Amino acid sequence: MKPAAFDYHAPRTLEETLDLLAAYGEDAKPLAGGQSLVPTMNFRLAQPQALVDLNGIDELFFIREGERGLHCGGMTRQRAVERSGLARKAAPLLHETMPHIAHAQIRNRGTIGGSLAHADPAAELPAVAVALDASMYVRSVTDARWLPARDFYVGLFATAMEPGELLVEVAFPRPRPRSGWAFEEVARQHGNYAMCGAAAVVELSEKGAIEKARLVFLSVGEGPVAADQAAAMLVGERPTATVLRAAAEEAATKEIDPVGDIHAGPAYRRHLARVIGERVLTRATARANEAALM
Repeated sequence: MKPAAFDYHAPRTLEETLDLLAAYGEDAKPLAGGQSLVPTMNFRLAQPQALVDLNGIDELFFIREGERGLHCGGMTRQRAVERSGLARKAAPLLHETMPHIAHAQIRNRGTIGGSLAHADPAAELPAVAVALDASMYVRSVTDARWLPARDFYVGLFATAMEPGELLVEVAFPRPRPRSGWAFEEVARQHGNYAMCGAAAVVELSEKGAIEKARLVFLSVGEGPVAADQAAAMLVGERPTATVLRAAAEEAATKEIDPVGDIHAGPAYRRHLARVIGERVLTRATARANEAALM
């Protein structure tokens, strides 16, 4: 199929972009990489009155260090982050996750902001953003605000952004001392949507106990699912295999709400969450121990 008719705009500045989004309101769609939007338009699942092409806005393309950690412009290509030495150092969990996103050809075009704002529950970047306590910088003609990633996602393919707002920048905090991270997912074939995935961050105290933990799943709910009960179980505990396995079990049985489809049923997704959850917690803890010895 082909998309319904729409107006096309290719602004050259962020201010011009925000003016267009304000003028069209809910009838406008920003066009970033287009890897999700264009197919939905071709199937007429989305029929915006106007497309506002962001590819000419140079100020939205950047990777740099800032006061909040690693700052990425909304139009930063996923492949650029994958190849960035700065990203590897300043946000290693983000960097480790990038090769799991679809295929290299898609990452060449796909953007950080586009994936985060699309809010696909099977996407990797929303889960990583929540796990890292990332911050989203959203702008409109009349306002500018930072939103915590945890508050950014409000439902299935839904974010806290209002009509006329644009995600222009994302900040990923620097790794804390004695912290470790891990990401893993299971898909039928590399590059396919994951049947289940998880991101974990673990921080250890000076005495080796778990001081803070975050475990966030993808593809098992209406958005990124933070397993807060499982994380709370870990705080103050020595990171033994038994403790980490129990936390993963808690998350898989009580904190996710997977649905079935042609790829996997709810029971199998819970099984994957249990296995993957334990793996990422174990690997994150091992890295935290390594960091503590440095």
